[in-house]
Amino acid sequence: MFDIFYPDEYLESTYEIPFEKLYQKGYRGVLFDIDNTLVRHDAPADDRARQLFARLRDIGFESCLISNNKEPRVRSFSEEVGCHYVYKADKPLPAGYERGMKEMGTTALNTVFVGDQIFTDVFGARLAGIYSILVKPIHPKEEIQIVLKRQLEKIVLFFYLRHRH
Repeated sequence: MFDIFYPDEYLESTYEIPFEKLYQKGYRGVLFDIDNTLVRHDAPADDRARQLFARLRDIGFESCLISNNKEPRVRSFSEEVGCHYVYKADKPLPAGYERGMKEMGTTALNTVFVGDQIFTDVFGARLAGIYSILVKPIHPKEEIQIVLKRQLEKIVLFFYLRHRH
Protein backbone atom coordinates (compact mmCIF):
# COMPACT_ATOMS: atom_id res chain seq x y z
CA MET A 1 0.00 0.00 0.00
CA PHE A 2 2.79 2.45 0.87
CA ASP A 3 5.45 0.75 -1.31
CA ILE A 4 6.14 3.85 -3.42
CA PHE A 5 7.38 5.56 -0.23
CA TYR A 6 9.63 2.71 0.93
CA PRO A 7 13.39 3.32 0.78
CA ASP A 8 15.71 0.62 -0.48
CA GLU A 9 17.60 0.88 2.81
CA TYR A 10 16.92 2.55 6.15
CA LEU A 11 19.97 3.38 8.28
CA GLU A 12 20.77 5.22 11.47
CA SER A 13 23.00 7.86 9.86
CA THR A 14 24.52 9.07 6.60
CA TYR A 15 27.88 8.61 8.29
CA GLU A 16 27.48 4.85 8.66
CA ILE A 17 26.65 4.09 5.00
CA PRO A 18 29.13 1.57 3.56
CA PHE A 19 29.97 3.62 0.46
CA GLU A 20 32.84 1.32 -0.48
CA LYS A 21 30.37 -1.56 -0.85
CA LEU A 22 28.05 0.59 -2.96
CA TYR A 23 30.98 1.44 -5.24
CA GLN A 24 31.83 -2.27 -5.56
CA LYS A 25 28.20 -2.87 -6.61
CA GLY A 26 28.66 -0.41 -9.49
CA TYR A 27 27.27 2.83 -8.09
CA ARG A 28 29.23 5.91 -9.19
CA GLY A 29 27.23 8.91 -7.99
CA VAL A 30 25.63 9.94 -4.71
CA LEU A 31 22.90 12.56 -4.43
CA PHE A 32 22.42 14.03 -0.95
CA ASP A 33 19.80 16.07 0.80
CA ILE A 34 21.53 18.55 3.17
CA ASP A 35 19.42 19.51 6.18
CA ASN A 36 19.12 16.81 8.83
CA THR A 37 20.84 14.37 6.46
CA LEU A 38 24.41 15.78 6.51
CA VAL A 39 24.12 18.46 9.24
CA ARG A 40 21.50 19.99 11.53
CA HIS A 41 18.89 22.16 9.83
CA ASP A 42 20.53 25.32 8.37
CA ALA A 43 23.96 24.47 9.83
CA PRO A 44 27.11 25.01 7.74
CA ALA A 45 29.25 22.09 6.63
CA ASP A 46 31.23 20.64 9.51
CA ASP A 47 34.40 18.53 9.63
CA ARG A 48 32.43 15.31 9.52
CA ALA A 49 30.68 16.36 6.29
CA ARG A 50 33.94 17.57 4.70
CA GLN A 51 35.64 14.27 5.59
CA LEU A 52 32.73 12.29 4.11
CA PHE A 53 32.97 14.06 0.77
CA ALA A 54 36.76 13.63 0.72
CA ARG A 55 36.23 9.93 1.38
CA LEU A 56 33.70 9.72 -1.46
CA ARG A 57 36.20 11.34 -3.85
CA ASP A 58 38.91 8.90 -2.71
CA ILE A 59 36.59 5.96 -3.40
CA GLY A 60 35.83 7.33 -6.87
CA PHE A 61 32.32 8.73 -6.41
CA GLU A 62 30.87 11.86 -7.94
CA SER A 63 28.55 13.64 -5.53
CA CYS A 64 25.84 16.27 -5.71
CA LEU A 65 23.59 18.04 -3.22
CA ILE A 66 19.97 18.33 -4.24
CA SER A 67 17.91 20.62 -2.09
CA ASN A 68 14.67 22.55 -2.18
CA ASN A 69 16.56 25.41 -0.52
CA LYS A 70 17.59 28.61 -2.28
CA GLU A 71 20.96 28.88 -4.02
CA PRO A 72 22.98 30.72 -1.33
CA ARG A 73 22.43 27.92 1.21
CA VAL A 74 23.12 25.08 -1.22
CA ARG A 75 26.03 26.72 -3.05
CA SER A 76 27.89 27.65 0.15
CA PHE A 77 27.52 24.11 1.51
CA SER A 78 28.67 22.58 -1.79
CA GLU A 79 31.73 24.87 -1.86
CA GLU A 80 32.60 23.74 1.68
CA VAL A 81 32.46 20.03 0.83
CA GLY A 82 33.54 20.23 -2.83
CA CYS A 83 30.67 18.76 -4.82
CA HIS A 84 28.04 19.60 -7.43
CA TYR A 85 24.69 21.07 -6.40
CA VAL A 86 21.10 21.60 -7.50
CA TYR A 87 19.06 24.20 -5.62
CA LYS A 88 15.27 24.69 -5.71
CA ALA A 89 15.13 21.06 -6.81
CA ASP A 90 11.36 20.80 -6.34
CA LYS A 91 11.64 17.42 -4.63
CA PRO A 92 9.82 15.05 -4.92
CA LEU A 93 9.55 15.84 -8.64
CA PRO A 94 12.16 13.82 -10.59
CA ALA A 95 13.62 16.81 -12.52
CA GLY A 96 15.96 17.87 -9.68
CA TYR A 97 17.29 14.34 -9.31
CA GLU A 98 17.81 14.18 -13.07
CA ARG A 99 19.71 17.51 -13.04
CA GLY A 100 21.92 16.15 -10.26
CA MET A 101 22.69 13.02 -12.25
CA LYS A 102 23.48 15.14 -15.31
CA GLU A 103 25.90 17.23 -13.21
CA MET A 104 27.64 14.05 -12.04
CA GLY A 105 27.52 12.27 -15.40
CA THR A 106 25.62 9.31 -13.92
CA THR A 107 22.31 7.55 -14.60
CA ALA A 108 19.52 6.24 -12.41
CA LEU A 109 21.14 2.79 -12.58
CA ASN A 110 24.43 3.88 -10.99
CA THR A 111 23.25 6.63 -8.63
CA VAL A 112 22.28 6.44 -4.95
CA PHE A 113 20.20 9.01 -3.11
CA VAL A 114 20.55 9.73 0.63
CA GLY A 115 17.97 11.75 2.56
CA ASP A 116 16.02 11.97 5.81
CA GLN A 117 12.44 12.52 4.60
CA ILE A 118 10.10 9.97 3.06
CA PHE A 119 7.63 12.21 1.24
CA THR A 120 10.19 14.44 -0.46
CA ASP A 121 13.55 12.62 -0.56
CA VAL A 122 12.65 8.93 -0.85
CA PHE A 123 9.48 9.42 -2.88
CA GLY A 124 11.35 11.61 -5.37
CA ALA A 125 14.21 9.12 -5.67
CA ARG A 126 11.67 6.36 -6.31
CA LEU A 127 9.96 8.47 -9.00
CA ALA A 128 13.37 9.08 -10.62
CA GLY A 129 14.21 5.36 -10.46
CA ILE A 130 17.17 5.85 -8.10
CA TYR A 131 18.29 3.55 -5.27
CA SER A 132 17.32 5.35 -2.06
CA ILE A 133 18.73 5.30 1.44
CA LEU A 134 16.63 6.86 4.19
CA VAL A 135 18.56 8.00 7.26
CA LYS A 136 17.23 9.12 10.62
CA PRO A 137 17.17 12.91 11.07
CA ILE A 138 20.26 14.31 12.76
CA HIS A 139 18.32 16.63 15.07
CA PRO A 140 14.67 16.76 16.23
CA LYS A 141 14.28 20.55 15.88
CA GLU A 142 12.56 21.14 12.54
CA GLU A 143 10.19 23.53 10.77
CA ILE A 144 6.50 23.00 11.58
CA GLN A 145 5.57 21.60 8.15
CA ILE A 146 8.29 18.94 8.53
CA VAL A 147 7.14 18.11 12.07
CA LEU A 148 3.65 17.42 10.68
CA LYS A 149 5.04 15.24 7.87
CA ARG A 150 7.07 13.25 10.42
CA GLN A 151 3.80 12.06 11.99
CA LEU A 152 2.71 10.61 8.64
CA GLU A 153 6.18 9.18 8.08
CA LYS A 154 5.82 7.17 11.30
CA ILE A 155 2.87 5.34 9.73
CA VAL A 156 4.81 4.57 6.54
CA LEU A 157 7.86 3.44 8.55
CA PHE A 158 5.68 1.15 10.65
CA PHE A 159 4.51 -0.68 7.51
CA TYR A 160 7.96 -0.55 5.91
CA LEU A 161 9.61 -2.18 8.93
CA ARG A 162 6.85 -4.77 9.16
CA HIS A 163 7.13 -5.50 5.42
CA ARG A 164 10.92 -5.88 5.66
CA HIS A 165 10.75 -8.71 8.18
